[in-house]
Amino acid sequence: MEWSRQIKVARRGLRTALRTASAVMAPAAVVGSPTWGTGVVLEVPEFGDNPGKLAMRMYTPHDLPGRAPLVVLLHGCGQDAAGFAVESGWIALAERIGLALVLPEQSDTNNRQRCFHWFRAADTERGKGEVGSIRAMVTEAVRRCDSDPGRVFVVGLSAGAAMAAALLAAYPDVFAAGASVAGLPVGAASGAASALAHMAHAGPEDRPPEAWAALARDMGPPDYHGPWPRLSIWHGGLDNVVDPGNADLLARQWCALHGIGVAEPAVAVGLVARHVTWRDATGPAVEVWTIPAMAHGYPTVGVGMPVVGVLPVGLSATDRIAAFWGLL
Repeated sequence: MEWSRQIKVARRGLRTALRTASAVMAPAAVVGSPTWGTGVVLEVPEFGDNPGKLAMRMYTPHDLPGRAPLVVLLHGCGQDAAGFAVESGWIALAERIGLALVLPEQSDTNNRQRCFHWFRAADTERGKGEVGSIRAMVTEAVRRCDSDPGRVFVVGLSAGAAMAAALLAAYPDVFAAGASVAGLPVGAASGAASALAHMAHAGPEDRPPEAWAALARDMGPPDYHGPWPRLSIWHGGLDNVVDPGNADLLARQWCALHGIGVAEPAVAVGLVARHVTWRDATGPAVEVWTIPAMAHGYPTVGVGMPVVGVLPVGLSATDRIAAFWGLL
């Protein structure tokens, strides 16, 4: 009886958390008309296997050069792919530096809040579910755009951030680097109730870094030994949807994958954010940006009212992430 009551409480809490996320992430309209190669978002109806039943949208700037980078952008709960691509600044950056965007989109048929299923093994195991669909989108986009297969990246917000980390773990042989904004570590949950628990409270450090790393390794190719993708992690100190402690756990997980100790990072403190970097033999491998005054959302450099889960805090996550990846 007690267990049944706890499950009901957890489910009510999950619905509340998802409503909170949806309230700050209202859907936006698709940009432009479906015309290939003219600098608008278009739908790609056929892209191969689609076990996760996701929609594929793409943005390619004018005069996209061959062998350009490819970025997968994963929206948060309640958002649409094209609106998030505009408001986060990724479309502007794609035009500025010449890169293609893959914009997977969740449907309300799959999830009523339009959240990616980062907490379900059926959607995060290599070759299955939603990560299998996104992998097929990458293959199709590389073919269409003649993209550089060595410069494929993924970034996401909230549920999209947790799914981005899952993709990096499942396909470390596909992605060169990634970014998680208000996300969670790989393997943090195995269902809706445990997802709620880790969103609300990251909890005490109940696993050493190597145990967290093992959860990520188990999702990747058999006998894969690296290199692992580099990771940029972002979180607001006032986030009441996803506990900011998850950023620390994700950093510990990814440092362990890279064989880096977490004891002596490089730390820089600015007016807006605290920036922590861990390096390996090749350069910066893991970084964490903490913005103490920011709530749940994606940071941008603008000023004014928050729009669709994108928060104007005076710092562009998009530019900083692209720089960390070596695109700027």
